[in-house]
Amino acid sequence: MNMNMYMSSLSFIMNNPTFKIFNLSNYINSYNYKYVITAFILWFATILICVLITNDRMRGFMPLLSDPDDLDYLGDFSNITKEDKLLDRVLKKASMEDNTVILTVVNEAWTKPGSALDQFLESFHIGDQTVKLLDHLVIVSLDVESYKRCKSVHQHCAPLSTPGIDFSMQSNFMTDRYVKMMWRRIDFLGTVLQKGYNFIFTDADVLWFRNPLPMFHNEEDIQFSCDHYRGNPHDLKKGDPNGGFNFVKSNIRTIKFFKFWYDSRLKYPGSRTQVVLNNIKLDPYINEIGLRIRFLDTVYFGGFCEMSRDFDKVRTIHTNCCIGLNRKVLDLKAMLEDWKRFRSPTSIKNSNLGSWSVPKNCSMKPIV
Repeated sequence: MNMNMYMSSLSFIMNNPTFKIFNLSNYINSYNYKYVITAFILWFATILICVLITNDRMRGFMPLLSDPDDLDYLGDFSNITKEDKLLDRVLKKASMEDNTVILTVVNEAWTKPGSALDQFLESFHIGDQTVKLLDHLVIVSLDVESYKRCKSVHQHCAPLSTPGIDFSMQSNFMTDRYVKMMWRRIDFLGTVLQKGYNFIFTDADVLWFRNPLPMFHNEEDIQFSCDHYRGNPHDLKKGDPNGGFNFVKSNIRTIKFFKFWYDSRLKYPGSRTQVVLNNIKLDPYINEIGLRIRFLDTVYFGGFCEMSRDFDKVRTIHTNCCIGLNRKVLDLKAMLEDWKRFRSPTSIKNSNLGSWSVPKNCSMKPIV
């Protein structure tokens, strides 16, 4: 900064009514310009820091600068461009050799200590050869608090903001917030496909007891878990897909399908993603794009709608057909204990130890 700029700054200060009150001109006459400018810079920097801190607190997020991935993000949870760049880095780090990632989407309610996320992650640790899959799991956070919690418990985290909507609170089944959250998820998954990544999408209330990858079929585009398995893996008419667990390959057919699925929300306003999926699975457009869909057998990929009874075959279990996060968490914990008893080297696999104690808290009854 040259002397002319110094003098311009001083002129502004001296002519400012606020500073005239303090007779700044006398102060300037008493000290040299260097000290005055230094004092002014310190005053301005203090005000600027206060403004930035206040603004940051209003957004509810302090930057997490311990991770290099966050340096560019700088805690701006509404900056879509920075989010996208961060997502690219996280996906690249987490992907398998064939560009496959495991994805789950959570909000604050699901990531609180002791809630669903903790049970979900524990299942990877106690499952049969599943802990290594954590290296490929990306936890996608819908709000600030869930992102911060993810950073404290897992290595691959990505933010996913939705301008104007707060997804942090528990969203009960079929509420307006719940429906919007599910559609935001479909939109995001379509973006991942466009980036060239295959994905295994899993709800955070799905427990992983064995590696599911050997059970997938390479010739299929999309493989859905089911609420109820009808016996024929290709019967679109009778198939009962559940969007809470699926394996999707990235290709032109799946990219078109996810766009079609997302756009179809306008045709069925207020409907959740699974209802719309059932409505469009027989649409002529599916045949037109040549999409290959397979339904996964509940013997391997079970859920509370239709349990996997065989401990020796089960891969994952979903707490579907269950309303209420607290109910889900209780049964997730019980299911983990069941698995531990089954896997215990001292256990005798009798009829009691070889059967699930759940569902016992979960139900489709509305929460009062």
